[in-house]
Amino acid sequence: MKKLLILGAGTAGTMMANKMAHVLPRDDWQITIVDRDESHHYQPGYLFVPFGIYSPQEIVKPRRDYLPRGIDLIVSGIDVIEPDANRVRLQNGRVLTYDFLVIATGARPVPTQTEGMLGDKWRKNIFDFYTLDGAAALARHLKHWEGGRLVINIVEMPIKCPVAPLEFSFLADWFFTEQGLRSKVEIDYVTPLPGAFTKPKASVLLGDFLDQKNIHLTPDFAIGRVDQENNKIVSWDEREVPYDLLITVPTNMGDESIARSGFGDELNFIPTDKQTLRSKVKDNIFVLGDATDLPASKAGSVAHFQADILFENLLAAIDERPLRARYDGHANCFIESGFNKGLLIDFNYETEPLPGHYPLPGVGPFSLLQETKMNHYGKMMFRWVYWNLLLRGAELPIEAEMSMAGKRP
Repeated sequence: MKKLLILGAGTAGTMMANKMAHVLPRDDWQITIVDRDESHHYQPGYLFVPFGIYSPQEIVKPRRDYLPRGIDLIVSGIDVIEPDANRVRLQNGRVLTYDFLVIATGARPVPTQTEGMLGDKWRKNIFDFYTLDGAAALARHLKHWEGGRLVINIVEMPIKCPVAPLEFSFLADWFFTEQGLRSKVEIDYVTPLPGAFTKPKASVLLGDFLDQKNIHLTPDFAIGRVDQENNKIVSWDEREVPYDLLITVPTNMGDESIARSGFGDELNFIPTDKQTLRSKVKDNIFVLGDATDLPASKAGSVAHFQADILFENLLAAIDERPLRARYDGHANCFIESGFNKGLLIDFNYETEPLPGHYPLPGVGPFSLLQETKMNHYGKMMFRWVYWNLLLRGAELPIEAEMSMAGKRP
């Protein structure tokens, strides 16, 4: 019996498990998926927890509920991947062999990478929201915070969902307005980028939104350390930004097992062909989602589009055919802008976000690079789509390849 092994049962790994289980004969193939715990988190929901929009209970469900029958879920951390031997050693002592390996181990925030980040004031006036624990702790803090200087800081790129820190800023503006505290809160968005976002055209638009909402932008700030005693962050060139409340997006890194396996980059992301999604480690290893080193956003939409491409290429590899499907870097992101409105951007490796309508030309119902209520509803409806369609590997009416239909230069 042949063996397909998937490392990681998050968004990317769960989608692939479902897609492959639908087509691989059970009599001929054993599909195994490994993850460190039993709970699946809807990570886009972390953003809404600090503001009381979602509760932690609404965004966590059992992993097994979203995996097809016949798949073996093993709950364990990964010790080391041994490509030359086609095997993976787990932290529970088991050794798994494979014919094909899909690595979907994701990315994680690592606050220890920044000097002074962790300390006595961690989760007292320094918080993250890229973990459920951090988002829940921040929700408790914001209930009683009476105002001051709020600093949202991205330590370095790449990060998961690169629009999320901007969304946090916009939602903070809305939240404190609703609380009657906005005049008492100064918001500073501090980023290592030269502007508000990674793509220049969208960066200009989003920078204008920051201005309109009276959110100060501090660009080109490469944080070197956190001075907890004096409540300030300090850049490598010794610029300082003071804070009363610091919301950090720490360095994002791949799984520690990738470093132990000896084939990741300095952030533990895996060298991957940007079009076929085959690893550069060995031909029978493929990489998906946040675990790759690709110059694409580490976002749920990217995992979705990549999964469609990898499904075709993995079947081709199994049949010893050329890999013809090509991932073009397609990503789209709803951007919650507060006050029940949102934006939408759609782009790929080569094409900047453009105005227009999505996904149907001239119809939408979503507008690109425009703030609308419909875009907000799209963002909020996605949670249902995620749990009921996306994770289960269902075909959605959105092509993996970016379309120029409905877009204007």
